[in-house]
Amino acid sequence: MQNALGAARVFSIPMRTRFRGVTHREGVLFEGPAGWAEWSPFIEYEDAEAAVWLQAAVEFAFETPDLKRTQIGVNATLPAVPASDVLATLEPFGTFRTVKIKVAEAGQTIAEDLERIVAVRDAFPGARIRLDANGGYTLEQALELGESLNKLGIALDYLEQPVKTIGELAEARTKLSRLGIQVAADESVRKVSDPLAVAHAAAADLLVVKAAPLGGINRALEVIAESGLPAVISSALETSVGISMGLHLAAALPELNYDCGLGTVALLKRDVTDEPLIAENGMLQVRRVVPREAKLDALVANEERSKWWLDRLERCSSLI
Repeated sequence: MQNALGAARVFSIPMRTRFRGVTHREGVLFEGPAGWAEWSPFIEYEDAEAAVWLQAAVEFAFETPDLKRTQIGVNATLPAVPASDVLATLEPFGTFRTVKIKVAEAGQTIAEDLERIVAVRDAFPGARIRLDANGGYTLEQALELGESLNKLGIALDYLEQPVKTIGELAEARTKLSRLGIQVAADESVRKVSDPLAVAHAAAADLLVVKAAPLGGINRALEVIAESGLPAVISSALETSVGISMGLHLAAALPELNYDCGLGTVALLKRDVTDEPLIAENGMLQVRRVVPREAKLDALVANEERSKWWLDRLERCSSLI
């Protein structure tokens, strides 16, 4: 492992649109016996949490799971942009059958969220719609949104993490089910000490799962199996190298009935490979990704940021 990490490459890539407060995506790439892997925990994470992401990346660099499928359906992802920017923001995703819309952005209103949702519905009448609140609503706001969507005749795949706590999520699920809205859990799976607590509390209809926060593909498969709930595999704004790990997790699932949130390379202005994982007709092929040396050189973080990441890598590697 130390040999692989010793040759790690630090990258910094600009975003097309500000997303969750991020304007440049940074992280580390390294190569192991099974192929390249990405380690890119968000910068605000403490070392203990970031080390779990590193464990996932190391696992992917050293082994490949058994795969059940060769291609994965993926959704387009719409940041919390004004309704007038919907078409331009979704253009890089090309053809898609499902779109995930970010809502509950700090400083925005439910009215703005509804304008964005209606703009997507009107522009893409055949697309399935799912919403992601990242725990940003109160219970009352989540119900207000659900009631407004019902009045507008807009059906959802699901509403992802409408509220913060598992207790609130359980209550939201009960009340939103009366409106025909399913609730998905994301932060309540990856940001808690027990990723199965949300299933034990009957607080979600399905799980949104990322391999990195759970420590890797093997652990993610265990959590999904033990939960007994359907799963949607998602990403964390990774390069194509990181997306490849998510694709391998999705391909290893015994059942996969939802498009996955693995199309987010389209949110980056550039990528580390000549063959980025950009969906065609809403589908991605499951494959390993090899960065191009010239692109790694062009996208290298500056000296200060590179040192920050390599120091962080050294600290976190001592924890796994």
